[in-house]
Amino acid sequence: MTIHEHTTMPAFTLADVDSDGAIAEAMDNLERFADTRAGFLRKSALAAGGVIGGGAALGALAAPAGAATASDVAILNYALTLEYLEAAFYTEAARVRNWSGDLRRFVTVVGAHERAHVAALKKALGSAAVASPSFDFKGTTESEAAFRKTSQLLEDTGVMAYAGQAPLVDSDAVLGAALAIHTVEARHASWIRHLNGASPAPVAFDKPKTMTQVLAAVTATGFITRAPAMTSSGGSPSFTG
Repeated sequence: MTIHEHTTMPAFTLADVDSDGAIAEAMDNLERFADTRAGFLRKSALAAGGVIGGGAALGALAAPAGAATASDVAILNYALTLEYLEAAFYTEAARVRNWSGDLRRFVTVVGAHERAHVAALKKALGSAAVASPSFDFKGTTESEAAFRKTSQLLEDTGVMAYAGQAPLVDSDAVLGAALAIHTVEARHASWIRHLNGASPAPVAFDKPKTMTQVLAAVTATGFITRAPAMTSSGGSPSFTG
């Protein structure tokens, strides 16, 4: 599913959002870092207390990025790039249109969540954090129909992206924090699906997506107009309307 299929999209590649090769290197080595199924279940159990704690789990991200493996840093920057996109989308939606009713509450609450996710991930990564790209949402934040469709696509993609990376995380603390974000993204996806009249839970089992699949889906939207540098310069996500 893509947005504005009739429009020619910029041909961004993994290299555009990975200027120092950190994500590509991690993708090449993820099989070596991946846990066995039993190991993943063990780590999930260890992280459960932090997930339930919510704030405590996100607090675990405060550890310096230098203490994490190269693979975990790459995964966190990948998550940060997706959170930049979502945060900018909802921030712009709140700015350009006076929403009403349930949709107004959705835009307000989810936007605050996404900005909190960005702040937590940037704090965790410190100087290793990727900078925000620039975005052009092509009018999807102004039209209610386009907003609903795009929000559902972004939230569904976010859920599958986190699910795809969770088994590959090395650190129990990072895994616990990532799962705390993942469950909230799943709630976002169910919420917008409900508002759109779609099934909040259409299947019994979600299929995770790889980095390559998710980055291809994001590229296909054409929303990224300038690729980020690999070091953060701070500031808020920029967008062009």
